[in-house]
Amino acid sequence: MVIDIKTGKASGIGVVSQNSLKAWILAARPKTLSGAMVPVMLGTAFAWKTIYDTNLLEIHDDELILRIVANVLCFLFAMIMQIDANFVNDYFDCVHGNDNETRLGPERACAMGWVSLKAMRWAMAITTTLAALVGLPLIFFGGWEMVLVGALCILFCFLYTTCLAGMGMGDLLVLVFFGIVPVCFTSYIVCGVMPWVLGVACGLVVDTLLIVNNYRDIDNDRNAGKRTLVVMIGSKYAEWLYITLPTLALVAVLFQYGWSEKNMLLCFCVYFLFVQSWNQMRMIKSGRALNKILGKTARNIFLFGILISLLVIFS
Repeated sequence: MVIDIKTGKASGIGVVSQNSLKAWILAARPKTLSGAMVPVMLGTAFAWKTIYDTNLLEIHDDELILRIVANVLCFLFAMIMQIDANFVNDYFDCVHGNDNETRLGPERACAMGWVSLKAMRWAMAITTTLAALVGLPLIFFGGWEMVLVGALCILFCFLYTTCLAGMGMGDLLVLVFFGIVPVCFTSYIVCGVMPWVLGVACGLVVDTLLIVNNYRDIDNDRNAGKRTLVVMIGSKYAEWLYITLPTLALVAVLFQYGWSEKNMLLCFCVYFLFVQSWNQMRMIKSGRALNKILGKTARNIFLFGILISLLVIFS
């Protein structure tokens, strides 16, 4: 453990100069970007599989290039919005006093003094504007309704941390904005079709990350009056919810794409990883050691994205 010479606060990361490049990298939380990538990855796999199956690859080269550009914009929008959400979470949790000495999760930039509150306000404004600018051209591919979709993404990015996460709605927002919206609209923008089952399955799997996070923080959240779903149902039911979510997601995928040996093998590989994390989570029960399960769950989600994308492509 190292003491930050600028803030006097303990950190396992070492000394971080305020508003330095290292500080901003830590504030952006690069490890969380896989959660933004996976839904777009699945939507991409479905879209190009659909294009291939319907012989749309024979379209004019210029149109094909435009579809690729649209796909890249979807990835960029998702990444920037994830960073924006991390900045918003960092700032408002610090302002509201949620990131105090009892915090069990990784250190946060504003609370540790690595990034000043003024600089973070500017960062939120810049990333929000950048996300809007990146998403704006998608109107050309998906129509003016993309304005509404983008506006809702930005609105709930702020509402999640400021009020909805403490009202037990965090898991619903994950299902919608880390599953249904990015999977379905990525596919819609590229090929005009929405894979609803795949979107719901993705949202259920990504929500396991929030379950672990809130499971670790259940005592702090309860004491602070923050009513997450885990606080409402209790630790024991939260443990079972953690493994139920990927179970439902993978069964839905198999019903959609068939119970072939190849499909079942890919789903089993994903499920095996979640079962391992689930068992370790139940053994650890509480404390900072659960951060290891958070990391393993992020890994599981990323591998879910890769393996289920392969399942979709080769189904």
